[in-house]
Amino acid sequence: MSSTVIAAYAVFCAIIFAVVNMVFRRKRDIKPVGDESEQIAGNQPVEETVDQRAEDSDSSSVQVLQSAATVAGEVEEKVEVEVEKVPLPKREGEAREGVQMEARKSPANTGVMLVILVVGMFISILNQTVINIVLPELINEFSISATTAQWLSTGFMLVNGILVPISVYLVKIFTYRRLFLAAILFFTVGSVVSAVATNFPIMMTGRTIQAVGAGILMPVGSNIFLMLFPPEKRGVAMGLLGVALILAPAIGPTIAGWLVQNYTWNIMFYGMFVLGLIIFFVALRFFNLVQPLSKPKFDTVGAVASTLGLGTLLYGFSEAGAKGWGSAEVVSMLLLGVMGIIFFILWELRAETKLLDLTVFKVPVFSFTLLINIIITVSMYGGMLLLPVYLQNIRGFTALESGLLLLPGSLLMGFMGPVAGKLFDRYGIRPLAIFGLLIMTYSTYEYTQLSMDTSYTYIMWMYTLRSFGMAFLMMPIMTAGMNALKMSQISDGTAAQNTLRSVAGSVGTALLVTVMTQQTTFHAADYANEVTAANPVLYTSFTQTGQGLAALAHVPAQTAGALETSMLYGQVMKLSTVAGVNDAFWVATIASALALVLSLFLQSSKRQVVKK
Repeated sequence: MSSTVIAAYAVFCAIIFAVVNMVFRRKRDIKPVGDESEQIAGNQPVEETVDQRAEDSDSSSVQVLQSAATVAGEVEEKVEVEVEKVPLPKREGEAREGVQMEARKSPANTGVMLVILVVGMFISILNQTVINIVLPELINEFSISATTAQWLSTGFMLVNGILVPISVYLVKIFTYRRLFLAAILFFTVGSVVSAVATNFPIMMTGRTIQAVGAGILMPVGSNIFLMLFPPEKRGVAMGLLGVALILAPAIGPTIAGWLVQNYTWNIMFYGMFVLGLIIFFVALRFFNLVQPLSKPKFDTVGAVASTLGLGTLLYGFSEAGAKGWGSAEVVSMLLLGVMGIIFFILWELRAETKLLDLTVFKVPVFSFTLLINIIITVSMYGGMLLLPVYLQNIRGFTALESGLLLLPGSLLMGFMGPVAGKLFDRYGIRPLAIFGLLIMTYSTYEYTQLSMDTSYTYIMWMYTLRSFGMAFLMMPIMTAGMNALKMSQISDGTAAQNTLRSVAGSVGTALLVTVMTQQTTFHAADYANEVTAANPVLYTSFTQTGQGLAALAHVPAQTAGALETSMLYGQVMKLSTVAGVNDAFWVATIASALALVLSLFLQSSKRQVVKK
């Protein structure tokens, strides 16, 4: 079944890119507004008007992104009676000023728009994290294997990773309004398809449609925040965005666990469908942003190379934890992914029309903060994975209890996001990063001391402390990197950050799962060497316990011995798994400590002013 799914997924990607290429190759008859002498030949931003939207709607085909955007455009014409023209920026460097000027005309409308954006991104990320909780229910209902069911999560991640680099091109040819409405429409349709699914293929289709919406929404949302706010005010703004990026993955398991325990898994997707509809219709009324557009050519070779490279690389890392790094499938996928990424880099450095401008990595501050961000992500994702394994598989807590343990820290992190952003605007990234990484390193180290008797309350307090430290890291470190870029590089920088963070999350998960698995086996072998008949103390204790168990259960001594052996084996495996989890947390601690050392070399200036 797994090979069939992989083949189907490959065919799906090929079809999607054929359709996208056809759509993007169409010549769009958009007239520039203003003096032609001021336009940059072949690549000057232009402005969309209501009449031009109507022409686009009449001439558009029923392709994927065009159809969703046309639906939004037609409803928009009915709702809006009159649209005020905004003068076209004369230079590309003035794009942000044009967007901010439009936002200042209606501050209340801008506030509503930002709330809509944050809520939309929140439910998109929430959908990404809750699926793991409902997988056991779906395995039973659809009668599928765990490997097949995992594709509901892996496939979502692959589509997301593939669309992020292409988002740079989409932002240049579609307005933020159309992209946001199209993304929410994809997500909403995918949610209702998933909710009514009666078998795995339908469920997989719904998840893929959701992933298309999420893959567009995340980079577009980050771009909008960065366009609306100047560098000296982005800390608080990105802190607000962090509520969606950080809070959703943490509270997702709690919500999903409660719904699965009290209702059915369908309710979760129906809820997302309703929320998606509300956001879509509210956005039709309030989500109005004018930004310059251009007509770049679509880099087909770069898109195919990034798709194959990122897709196979992410798949290889996601399967490495379960199948092992020596698996032929994992090795082949990783090699194919590395070759695809190398070819993509070489192509983008020489191509005239670029899918992603890799010159952003020449900016030292951006590259350095991104490196620290990647290391932090490896540690963070591992912690989010290892704790549920310890709590549910070893200690016997339910999914809901496990989620509730993470809830206080998640709420604190969401609350501290804007506060950390304000501190970033005032003091810069260096003191925040050092402070946050000191807390994160210490609290992660405490998880290397877990045992069968570690109290629930202590684990919760340590996770809350860890979340408090992470609140000073995630969004501030991303914002510091983006502030170092020119305005024309924002889209490429956002795509690069999101792509590498996705890869880092997959690497971190695969790495720590592998460490936990291998060390569990190693510790189990150690225990087996100690628990032998050659040890007189253990042999005597084992014999006496077996006799007492036989008398208590009124069974023969041989049966009692077999039962005792089974119980002893179970206890040994639990102890071995705890030791394996501790070893994996040691790796996470080392990663956090490495990021702490690197943070000492961050620029300590309060503000990074970049020439636009």
